[in-house]
Amino acid sequence: MQERSEEQIISRLLELENGGQAERRAELTGERFLSLIQDPDNGRAYVLRHGVDDTEGAEIPEGTEMYEYPTSDSAQRAYEQLLKESRAAGELVDEESTEDLGDSETGGAEVRDRYSASDEDELIDEDDGVDSEP
Repeated sequence: MQERSEEQIISRLLELENGGQAERRAELTGERFLSLIQDPDNGRAYVLRHGVDDTEGAEIPEGTEMYEYPTSDSAQRAYEQLLKESRAAGELVDEESTEDLGDSETGGAEVRDRYSASDEDELIDEDDGVDSEP
């Protein structure tokens, strides 16, 4: 198996976090986050401290720090310690945060305007009596 670079690992962790797979996630001041993540692909556990990604995945947020652990127990202990330090420094905003998580895109239909379907949809009968005068 090929070794991944630190940048590849961080990108993978951000992808997992945005997919809602972080075990724990805390919001810190300055639009920063602390996350506990276990990668299901390799079984390794990570603590990730990062800012908000304004580039939609093109770049890793500046100041991102990643800590890798062989077990989820050791990662959990490290996460708790970093959370404790953040709380003591007055940096903790929300201990269980979902702020700025995931993509804003939904899987639903595209919404244009209220009448757009009647102009373009071949299945809508213009003579069905809706919005027409008798």
